[in-house]
Amino acid sequence: MSAPSSPPHLLRNLVLFGRVLRGLGLDVNPGRLLDLSRALSLVSIGRRSDFYHASRSLLVHRREDIPLFDQAFEMFWQTPLDEWDLRELRGRRLKRPDPGPVVAPPSVSPPGGRDPSQEDAPEREVIEVTKTFSSSEALAHKDFSELSEEEVLEVRKLMASLVWRLGERTTRRYRRGAGGAGDRLDLRRTLRQSMRHGGEILRFAKRRRTSKPRPLVVIADISGSMERYTRLLLHFIYSLTHGLGQRVEAFAFATRLSRLSRHMEDRDVERALAGVSHEVVDWSGGTRIGACLRTFNLDWARRVLSGGAVVLLISDGWDRGDPEVLAHSMARLERSCERLIWLNPLLGSPEYEPLTRGMVAALPYVDDFLPVHNLTSLEALARHLEKIR
Repeated sequence: MSAPSSPPHLLRNLVLFGRVLRGLGLDVNPGRLLDLSRALSLVSIGRRSDFYHASRSLLVHRREDIPLFDQAFEMFWQTPLDEWDLRELRGRRLKRPDPGPVVAPPSVSPPGGRDPSQEDAPEREVIEVTKTFSSSEALAHKDFSELSEEEVLEVRKLMASLVWRLGERTTRRYRRGAGGAGDRLDLRRTLRQSMRHGGEILRFAKRRRTSKPRPLVVIADISGSMERYTRLLLHFIYSLTHGLGQRVEAFAFATRLSRLSRHMEDRDVERALAGVSHEVVDWSGGTRIGACLRTFNLDWARRVLSGGAVVLLISDGWDRGDPEVLAHSMARLERSCERLIWLNPLLGSPEYEPLTRGMVAALPYVDDFLPVHNLTSLEALARHLEKIR
């Protein structure tokens, strides 16, 4: 048996082979076909025995299925299509004891209509298999800029269901260690407990350091180049604010900086976004990232970046300002926070390269450069934030 001409051809043939096996009643699912595809990269598919044994070990899980698999394997990989005998395979499938719900292979009726030998056979349940997919799974990988109005509404619901947890930092404060746990002796409590036993110390009390979630600051670009993503990114900021259960400081900028935190705390999302629309006066304008970050550093950094804050800067990097101002502002912002994460919606495209002068000036001061173009990227961001300590 010759090897397929290329991996895509092999994968396509494996999918077709899996359909044949499912039609015969074998328990073959896409996951097992993917496992087989990966396994074939480790064996010589030019050797028929290696290919056969790898396929059988991953696709057959019942001893009684082996003869049927062997016949299907021989027919699919060795016999030309015009010589396939589906009637023989169909007959073997019907002889299996208690096969359960199966998918009937393409029926081959004899000339003249129904096969008389099947007239008295008991009627069996047949499940029609079609190529289906989860709408949520499809939306999870679809770029925000390509969503229809109906899909936007669905994505907003899915976005609201995301679970956000921010990593905690260890503080300088100490608290009583539960069950005697802790790394520092609590002398005062130890002496107080000893007074209950006539001054005799029976157990040393301990203290341990407390931990608390890090503050989170979001600075989002709402300029004209970000217009395709702005609406859903504001919903993302809203879900992040209410999902963390702690105060999240939110800002937006185009040519000037606007604080959104007060509006984002509203329990009603529509009322919150209406408040944002009245607060921001430079929607879809030009972009002056450096000047807006300089305003943030001067007016807000000391107020919102205490306690080892994490900063999410959302922008595509298109900047009409002075690159030196942007570099200086980024350097100061990076020194003021625990971690500076730049989220770029264009990073989701495999062709994207951060070559704009804004990105070139900013990247040396970025701790993490991540995409933010679909639900999958937001789920990856949630896992990343949870790991920050």
